[in-house]
Amino acid sequence: MKEEFLLDNQLCFRLYTASRLLTQAYHPLLSQQGLTYPQYLVLLVLWEKDKQPVNDIARRLYLETNTVTPLLQRMEKEGILLRTKGKKDARQMIVSLTAKGKMLQEKLSDVPMTLGKAVLCGSVTPESAPSLFTMLDDIIGKLSEPTPVKK
Repeated sequence: MKEEFLLDNQLCFRLYTASRLLTQAYHPLLSQQGLTYPQYLVLLVLWEKDKQPVNDIARRLYLETNTVTPLLQRMEKEGILLRTKGKKDARQMIVSLTAKGKMLQEKLSDVPMTLGKAVLCGSVTPESAPSLFTMLDDIIGKLSEPTPVKK
């Protein structure tokens, strides 16, 4: 068998596995507040800047609006956020945090540090994390191009 076809030699498999396991690691911390990992990501975006159009949230999460909309609808039903029509353009939906959504930031304040300690190991230290972020950002940027893979 050719080396390039070995599973352990696939960058995509390592990224997929790391992503899946990291999402699993978040589950016990987020489920205490009745949240899923994608809902937590939406909250992170809104905690950075409240009152954003759905399109901006979707873009920030590298998702399509038709993926984000049902997620936002569930969060609205749970009283975490509100969706209102834009003042300038009624077709645009503006998403804002409710008091409950803002309060969740305090309740989840230990999550980043808890996960950081659980995930950081000898090869990823607080000092080396920025270079890892840069490498991952480069991969994300390249894959976000209209045609990232050319034969």
